Amino acid sequence: MQPDVQRRVQRYGWDRGVDSYAAYWEPVLDRCARQTVSMAEPRIGGRVLDIACGGGAATQILAERVGPTGHVLGVDLSEKMTQRASDRLTGLGLNHATFARMGMEQLDLPDDSQDTVTCVLGLMYAPKTLVAVQEMARVLRQGGRCAIAVWGRRDRCGWSEVFPIVDRRVTTEVCPMFFAMGVNEALIIAMEMAGFADIREERISETLRFPDAESVCMAMFAGGPASLAYSRFDEVTRDEVHSELLTSVEQYRVGKAYDIPGEFVLAAGVKP
Repeated sequence: MQPDVQRRVQRYGWDRGVDSYAAYWEPVLDRCARQTVSMAEPRIGGRVLDIACGGGAATQILAERVGPTGHVLGVDLSEKMTQRASDRLTGLGLNHATFARMGMEQLDLPDDSQDTVTCVLGLMYAPKTLVAVQEMARVLRQGGRCAIAVWGRRDRCGWSEVFPIVDRRVTTEVCPMFFAMGVNEALIIAMEMAGFADIREERISETLRFPDAESVCMAMFAGGPASLAYSRFDEVTRDEVHSELLTSVEQYRVGKAYDIPGEFVLAAGVKP
């Protein structure tokens, strides 16, 4: 799939998945978001860019950290995601946060304009991940910090079967290299190639608790990158993919709930 087509598919997919992502993914990803923000070390009064902001979960934490004398810009490929994030933070009175639809591989921002840059579980979706990291470095001022979180190794993410399940019905290629940044030192190498220094990495294993089978299926199919393909499945096909997914995570079922393992890789570095 051509990069432009891939981005378009992602955009429409995330537009469809905005409500399900907020309902089913945000609660289990809270720790990852908070840890990424902590590694970024945003300062009171600082200017912060939150890339692939989604519904604004990490953006909210950043806005609370920098305070009303600072400014946070959240950008995402999905217009509906940025609108949801804007409504969320405005409702909390965090008016020093603004949002824009923007792709991470071509940020419409001046060089050296940000004190801090974060990207929580978004880099995996970029067709050109190194270009995206280079853009993060470009817009960051000298001495500024960048913190990035990606999903870890495929064999440590118990929900990963969702991709082949969908691809057996339709070739999506939304994120063919989804787990590539989670292999050993891949994120560190990308940040080094983009010019970052003093890079440190953390690998975090976490149990993702979903309260029931419906929440597992809705998170994986309706609230993720496969949401566009899933929206086109008929009722029979949806029942089939639900059954296959639940079979793949049966070992993690605890009563009605599912405790599915996940792994995150977090890295932070400084622009010299």
